[in-house]
Amino acid sequence: MDNISHLREEIIDFFKDNGDRFEENLLSQAVNVSGKITEILEKGNIDLLKNARKLIFYIINKNDKDLIAFAEEEGIAWAGHSLTLSLKLEWVQAIRRTLWKIVGKIDEEKNLTDGKKDLYELEEFINEQIDQFLNSFFLSYSKYKDQKLHKQREIVEHLSVPIIPVSETVSVLPLIGTIDSFRIEIIEEKVLNEIANTRIQNLVVDLSGVAMMDRDVIDCFQKILSGVAMMGCKAILTGLRPELVRKMIHGGILFEKDSETRGTLKDTLKIYL
Repeated sequence: MDNISHLREEIIDFFKDNGDRFEENLLSQAVNVSGKITEILEKGNIDLLKNARKLIFYIINKNDKDLIAFAEEEGIAWAGHSLTLSLKLEWVQAIRRTLWKIVGKIDEEKNLTDGKKDLYELEEFINEQIDQFLNSFFLSYSKYKDQKLHKQREIVEHLSVPIIPVSETVSVLPLIGTIDSFRIEIIEEKVLNEIANTRIQNLVVDLSGVAMMDRDVIDCFQKILSGVAMMGCKAILTGLRPELVRKMIHGGILFEKDSETRGTLKDTLKIYL
């Protein structure tokens, strides 16, 4: 154990005194990444060489807490600037190989390890730390990407629920495409908020462009209509397609209680305007 501690100290001293040599060896190990050092720095303000040293110091000093925090920070930075995982993996593996070359050189010069046992112990420790870094990095990267995609989808779905005022008391909600469980939640939020904010008295919901609506979504839609009625607004449904009506009938779901149904949007607007 004392031999390993001495070797760690020697590694730290090596990096303090031979930073240029380390960077040279590292860049030779990561062929694809080395040509993108400047581009990544300019694109995402990510200093790969500086961060490589930081990673090694966290590993050698057994600083697990900072290692994980650094990995999570790196994951967000790489995901945020759309840097590829393949480049990151190549870079970290190059750091691993370069570190082991340094360990081998130091041990060869100073003979600090006592046989294979010490080297196996050190190898297990270093590899576990690097794997922990990669695991935390990938989880952080994926989480950020998923959150970003979710936000983008929310924006798109909000834009796909346009509530159009046509008079002081009447607004129109034309729905197009497939209504799934995610989109029905957006519709519910936007419709109820719009009624609360504008106090519209009549909401014409045109369903002529709806391609598909599953049974559970139809059930949620019925609840939205109940909510519209509870807020003092009248819902008028237009453009109900035969396949949707059949699904409602067979499912025992009817909209008559909380809404009025009419033929086309054009004819409905003639009546309410």
